[in-house]
Amino acid sequence: MNRWRMVLRIVVTFGIIASLCPAAAAQDAKSQAQKSGAQASAPAAKDAKAGTNYSGMYMFLKEGEFVQLTVEDKGQVTGFVSRYGDGTSDKGAFLDQFFKSGKLDGNRLTFTTETVHGVSFDFKGTVERGEGKNPGDEAYYVLKGTLTENSSDVNKKVSSRPVEVALKMFPQNAGPAPAARN
Repeated sequence: MNRWRMVLRIVVTFGIIASLCPAAAAQDAKSQAQKSGAQASAPAAKDAKAGTNYSGMYMFLKEGEFVQLTVEDKGQVTGFVSRYGDGTSDKGAFLDQFFKSGKLDGNRLTFTTETVHGVSFDFKGTVERGEGKNPGDEAYYVLKGTLTENSSDVNKKVSSRPVEVALKMFPQNAGPAPAARN
């Protein structure tokens, strides 16, 4: 669990740094100007903003594994999968697999990871409201769909294993437990 908290802190720190970067501020100013200048594009802006709400960290296949998802301009999606290796050479090692491609169209989400140690993942599904009551709650959003694990052996023979998944969003305020009071 301590490792998970450390990873979460790193991801949150990167998010804070990214939000303070001048390019992000310039992009936000441009976005604000577009909103005030064009009322006709309000529905498109609303859809784009809704997509950014899907950005965050989601559970993956095993405890301690996760998917980091970032929705960017025009439905482009970046991120990575952090998982434990299953092969003989990487059994139990923590592996990061960055997205090779990713797209969000409305609530339809697809992404493909880079291949690491002969394994890649494809996801095709939707982002849906989950059982979380408020934004920031665990499972406020859920990635539902088909996750296909593609693995190649030493002879370059590729096998695919699809599985239906429901990957819950982690709570956004997860962090270290508060110190006990005396």
